[in-house]
Amino acid sequence: MQDVIPEKAGSGTPVPEPGGPSPLRRAGRALTPLLWLGPSLALIAVVVVWPVIEMVRTSLLKISSSGVTLGGRGAGNYTDLFDEEDLVPVILRTLGWVAGIVIVTMALSLALGQLLNARFPGRRVVRWAVIVPWAASVLMTSLIWKWMLDNYSGLVNRVLLDLHVIDKPVNWLAHPREAMLWMMWVAVFVSLPFASFVILAGLQTIPAEIYEAARVDGAGPLRTYLGITLPLLRPAIMIASIINVINVFNSFPIIWAMTGGGPGHATDTTTTFMYKLAFYDQNVGESAAMAVVNFVLILVMVLLYLRASRWREEVR
Repeated sequence: MQDVIPEKAGSGTPVPEPGGPSPLRRAGRALTPLLWLGPSLALIAVVVVWPVIEMVRTSLLKISSSGVTLGGRGAGNYTDLFDEEDLVPVILRTLGWVAGIVIVTMALSLALGQLLNARFPGRRVVRWAVIVPWAASVLMTSLIWKWMLDNYSGLVNRVLLDLHVIDKPVNWLAHPREAMLWMMWVAVFVSLPFASFVILAGLQTIPAEIYEAARVDGAGPLRTYLGITLPLLRPAIMIASIINVINVFNSFPIIWAMTGGGPGHATDTTTTFMYKLAFYDQNVGESAAMAVVNFVLILVMVLLYLRASRWREEVR
C-alpha cells in the first residue's frame, strides 16, 4: 500500500506520495515482526541453540579430567566411543526402555483420561490424587520404590510372600532383567499423570454434539470410541507421546537411584552411560560425543513418530 500525503484543498481524495514508501520505511515495516519475535528467538538461541553448539564443540576437543582443554581431537572421541563394547547394548537397551515405557504409559493414560473425564462422585479428589506422582520428586519416588523392593524388609517381597507368589525373598534390583522391568514400572508411574491430563484436555475439547449425532446414527460405544474419540485425540496423543519420548530418553534419576546402571553397565541407558564416561572414566570429550549421539537418537525417534502420525496431513 502506498503512503499518502494530505489531500489538496478542494479535493476529496488523498494524493499518493510520489515514488512510493521510502526504503527506510520499507525496512522498518519488514523488521517490525522482530519486535514480537525477538525475545522468543533470543531465548531459543540461549537455551537451545548455544548448548547444542557447545556440546558438539566439546565432543571435538581433548579435555583433561580437571576440565582443562588440551586442544582438538577431531573425530577421536567418536572413534573411542564407537569402540566401546558396551555402546551397542546400551543403545538397544535405551530404545527398548523408551518404547516400552511410552507405549504402556499412553495405553494406560487413554483409559485413565477417559475415567477422569467421566462424571462420578469425588472426581475432583481423584484428579488431585493422580497428580501426586507427577508433583513429587522423581528422585524421592525412585528411592521409595527401591526401599519397597528391598529383599529383606521391602513391602513388595512381604506381600508376594504372604500371597505365596514367591517362596523366598528376591533381590529384584540385583538381576538386570527384573531391575529393568521394575524401573520401567516406576517410569510409567511418574509419567502417567502428565499423559493422562493431556488426554483429558483433549477429551474435553470434543463437542458433545458429535457423540449425540453418533448415538442417533446407531453407533455403539466401541465404534464411537474408534471412529470419533481416537481420531479427534490425535493431536493430544501426539503431544503427550513426543514429550514422553524426550523425557524418558533423558531419564536419569530413576536408574541412578535404583541401580546406578549396574551391575557394571547391565542396566545403563545412554544418559547414565555418558555420566559414567565423564565422572568414572574421566573422559569428558567421549561423554560429550555420547551426548551428541543421544541427541541425534532423540531427533530420529521424534521424526519417525511424526512421520508415522502423518503430522503434515494434520497441518494441512
